[in-house]
Amino acid sequence: MKTIHCGTVIAVSGLVLAAFLLAAAIPAEADESVRATGGAKRPKICLVLSGGGARGAAHVGVLKVLEEYRVPIDCIAGNSMGALVGAAYATGTSVAEMDKIIAGISTELLFKEQPPRQELSMRRKQDDYNIFFGPEIGYNDGKLGLPKGAVSGVQLETVLRELSKAKGFHYFDDLPIPFRAVATDLVTGKVVVFSEGELANVMRASMSVPVAVAPVEISGKLLVDGMLTQNLPVETGLAMGADIIIAVNVGTPLLKREELNSVLGVSGQMLSILTEQNVQTSLALLKPTDILISPELGDFSTGDFDNLPQISPLGEAAARKVAERLAQLSIPAEEYAALRHRQMVASAPDLRPVEEIRFENLERVNPIAAQAVMETQTGEPIDQQILDRDMRRIYGTDNFEHVNYRFLEEPGKRVLAVDAVEKSWGPNYLRFGLGLSSDLQGDAYFNLLASHRRTWLNSLGGEWRNDLQIGRTSSFMSEFYQPLDDRGLFFIAPHASYERRATDLYQGSHRIASYDVTSILGGIDLGSQFTRYGELRVGMVGGVLSPELDTGPQSLSPGVDHITQGAFRTRLFLDQLDSAHFPRSGWSGGLNVFNANSLIGADRDYTKWDVDGTIIRSFGPHTFNFSAKAGGRIGADPLPRYDQFQWGGFLQQSGYATGQLAGEDLKFARVMYYHRIFQGSLLEGVYGGLSLEVGQVGAPLVPGSPEGVLESGCIFFGADSPIGPVYIGYGRSMDNNSSVYLYLGKPF
Repeated sequence: MKTIHCGTVIAVSGLVLAAFLLAAAIPAEADESVRATGGAKRPKICLVLSGGGARGAAHVGVLKVLEEYRVPIDCIAGNSMGALVGAAYATGTSVAEMDKIIAGISTELLFKEQPPRQELSMRRKQDDYNIFFGPEIGYNDGKLGLPKGAVSGVQLETVLRELSKAKGFHYFDDLPIPFRAVATDLVTGKVVVFSEGELANVMRASMSVPVAVAPVEISGKLLVDGMLTQNLPVETGLAMGADIIIAVNVGTPLLKREELNSVLGVSGQMLSILTEQNVQTSLALLKPTDILISPELGDFSTGDFDNLPQISPLGEAAARKVAERLAQLSIPAEEYAALRHRQMVASAPDLRPVEEIRFENLERVNPIAAQAVMETQTGEPIDQQILDRDMRRIYGTDNFEHVNYRFLEEPGKRVLAVDAVEKSWGPNYLRFGLGLSSDLQGDAYFNLLASHRRTWLNSLGGEWRNDLQIGRTSSFMSEFYQPLDDRGLFFIAPHASYERRATDLYQGSHRIASYDVTSILGGIDLGSQFTRYGELRVGMVGGVLSPELDTGPQSLSPGVDHITQGAFRTRLFLDQLDSAHFPRSGWSGGLNVFNANSLIGADRDYTKWDVDGTIIRSFGPHTFNFSAKAGGRIGADPLPRYDQFQWGGFLQQSGYATGQLAGEDLKFARVMYYHRIFQGSLLEGVYGGLSLEVGQVGAPLVPGSPEGVLESGCIFFGADSPIGPVYIGYGRSMDNNSSVYLYLGKPF
């Protein structure tokens, strides 16, 4: 038997204890670097990604090269677009997946926030047929108010949730790659570094470019883009313990002198100057061992979101210029594959049903009415796409300045909490409108519109609206719209109006008289809204109509001072078009019945009806619009002269002057083709098209006017603009009537 000396035992025990203490002394985050270098601790590498709007797509190209050279990334800090790309990568989104996502991103996808028009409420759809332009303005306590940004960020958050594979609240050190995002506190002007939170919310805060995107409130702070304080967050990367920083600066280039020709240009330049100053401060923190990658992005601007796939390769080219230095950080292929495998493990989304849907902190809007537009239901598994659509629908009710959601775990139940922020500039709103019309031959008309809307007068959503218009048609209309149930399915609407409009009388192609027709009417409607599909109204209206000869022979004078009106009326309006101005899909229709009845005071008994319908079909940029309209009388009582059909004008028997055709009944059909010549980002673009039309106006009011089947056509160009749709066209009929049309706003 061999003897073991006590000193030997003590020495061995000491080595074991030392090894144990050494293992315990190595931080958990260093495990990867130790294993990757066969026991020698490698440096901790942090990737720092700058803001720069669309130019930040170059970050994806840089990531592609880092993976090619097997450069391990231990932490990521990003701002704005850098936060978007960084969060996606940190949560396990691959470069290939990011390439696919950015290929589908456009300015419209990110910033066109209204839900598909088909899903809007009927009251909001009906506004589309008016001549409104510009933003809605709040008016309260004698002060005017505007939205805090051109867009609210609701649609932006939808895209951000798709990019991030970690849903819900997270501590960012627990992500596959530890992550930080930066933003700016708009109140204090200080940088805010996020180390926890709901990623889509955090990315949205980091991307809230002042004026363009509304600020976001998180934990009581009002936050905007980190570009103002730390656009290239090197300091944040160092605070995460980085030994080596790989900084990617996509920059915010200054505008040239000739580009500083507007308020927007000057304000944008000021932001760029502030951003460049803090970037220089961050660059001064880089050490000789750090690596700076500055992609050459040429004329691509921060707002060039329609060209992200072309920007990404420029980041790849820039990274290859420092390939030798990146190669020095490379780790063995097997070790890198194992590292990336661990970093690609994304947390599975939590699709468990919720037991309650809760709207918090609502002061005006009835939460039952807000929830009524949602498809997500309690007790059913969460569907992310449906939930995202719900957020856009809630925003589309026009009651909120921002909408988001979060999940709460409470004793015994899971809650979907919808954070719907009511408009701070409400509940009184002003809108303005402008309409212009010219035939380029001497006749030109205009209409100016101002509209006031007071919303949520009571818990059911009572709304008082007043519209004042001056111009070719001068009018004032007031309506009190009162829903009768929480979901707004039924309503009552008393209303009153004053209108003075000009109307022309033609014999053939010659204008023989012009009239001013004044009406003062009041009434009440009972109705129902078929959610987003349509609206039915049944009601009574009464008042006085006063026609007056403006120009023309005295023999064409109306001969009466006033006409008493009293009628029952029914109106059905259906609308599932994707656009009111240049629809590319959907359908719409309407029915009106007006029964003037002496039992409720009418001077004349008669019943007038009309019905119309439109179907739209598109194939790529090509669109076909099929429309028809018909009207006439019911019964033996003829229609009075003051309430006959007036027809003719742009796209409704083109070639004839507006209102040139007048008679007791109408039949009309039209096939229209238009092609999108230019696709806009946020606006609808530019279209060119033609129209073939056939119609008949029976029992003409004036002998000698065109009778029988009338055939005509039109060629036109139309464009969406910030102040409304613009049209220019030329129409010609088979009997050689022709007209040139120029419109701004809804055609008269």
